[in-house]
Amino acid sequence: MCLAVRVRRGSSFIEKRGGTGVCERAQLACTEPNARHRASASRPTACLSACLNNRLPRSTCTLRDPADVMRPRVFAHDPSPMPQIPQPSIAFKALTVNVHKGFSTFNRRFVLHELRDAVRQVGTDLVFLQEVHGTHRTHAQRIANFPQVPQYEFLADEIWHEHAYGRNAVYDNGDHGNALLSKFPIVHYENHDISIRGPERRGMLHCVVQPPGHALPLHAICVHLGLHEGHRQKQLQLACTLINSLPADEPVVMAGDFNDWRGRAHRVLHDGAGLVEVFMQAHGRAVRTFPASMPLLALDRIYVRGTQVSTPLALPKKPWDKLSDHAPLAAEITL
Repeated sequence: MCLAVRVRRGSSFIEKRGGTGVCERAQLACTEPNARHRASASRPTACLSACLNNRLPRSTCTLRDPADVMRPRVFAHDPSPMPQIPQPSIAFKALTVNVHKGFSTFNRRFVLHELRDAVRQVGTDLVFLQEVHGTHRTHAQRIANFPQVPQYEFLADEIWHEHAYGRNAVYDNGDHGNALLSKFPIVHYENHDISIRGPERRGMLHCVVQPPGHALPLHAICVHLGLHEGHRQKQLQLACTLINSLPADEPVVMAGDFNDWRGRAHRVLHDGAGLVEVFMQAHGRAVRTFPASMPLLALDRIYVRGTQVSTPLALPKKPWDKLSDHAPLAAEITL
């Protein structure tokens, strides 16, 4: 039987030979008088097919020395480049808000139900939440409409089927932390404890999200930094370390409550990890978000890396000024 297989190896093509022999290219003549087989003499692959299908006796092919069967022959490099398939663009909306554990400013009212309605109205694909309760037994007993499920699950409801929670602070009655709600699959998540010292507990929730139709995953990082400048600087360095450990071609969105009223985080994150803030890039300054009723300080941010376009979205003052002590931020991001 005659075998001839053309295999690509690196930048060359190699013809491997096997079986009892190979049709000799220099003597492509078979003794079989069959006209169909003679017509294939200039096409070794046709001869191979005929032999493999047992339509011809093996003696009809002129064979080379079996000792030479496995000797490779190198063909010229194929100069044609492999076609590049363009990566489709994916646009999505992201929102970040410190939910203040479901209470309005100064804890006057429990407003988690109104907050859920407001978040739904924005129609975002990713929601970054800070200060969200996992559990709180006392509130569950004293507040009539306090949800019986974790607050992030209550907010997700039937809109965001994927969610991840990073517990930062644990106390006798319950716990709170950061959470991500996502319409895209969350394939992995990990909560990083970035507390420095003292009773202040802070975290950085890192989620790997897979937007449908996009080859690369998206890294969504929800943060809540400390109140002390020294603590924040160390936490920003920890954030840079995490982001620099990620593949350089995979996009990153980091959002949350940075407590950075002095505006020092921009340079640290840009120089240390290549991040740019969406509102800074568009308007030259960060947006004031605290207190929500009359914003004076720019505490909340949306930073990106590896995205094509990031466009800030304008949100109305009402009803947000009554739903938390922080105003939310939103942006449309294109990968």
